[in-house]
Amino acid sequence: MSGWLIPFLCGMGAGILSAWGVGGGTLLLLVMTLLLDVELRTAQGINLLFFLPTAAFALFCHWRQGHLHVPTLKKAFFPALLCAAAGAFLATAVPVEWLRRPFGVYLLLSGVSLLWPKREKN
Repeated sequence: MSGWLIPFLCGMGAGILSAWGVGGGTLLLLVMTLLLDVELRTAQGINLLFFLPTAAFALFCHWRQGHLHVPTLKKAFFPALLCAAAGAFLATAVPVEWLRRPFGVYLLLSGVSLLWPKREKN
């Protein structure tokens, strides 16, 4: 197989899953680190670049359908931007080994949480 075909198909599959709200970026991270032998930080950077157009399109679609609460968006935007910058700085300042285990635990817990349906609040 060509060197671009598997990454292309993985990106396309993750895009479809993201459109369905499944969290294709997490699956894309697993594929890149476990199957394609991409270093964790590089995979996280690629995942963020993958997320930006997906999030922008989702934001536009929600806004167009009237499902976007603009006052909340205005209040959350700058704190989220600041925390994202701090997290990116921290992720590049620590050794990859420090990130690998907590990220693995996060993936396991997030996968396990999908096994049990959420209870409706009365």
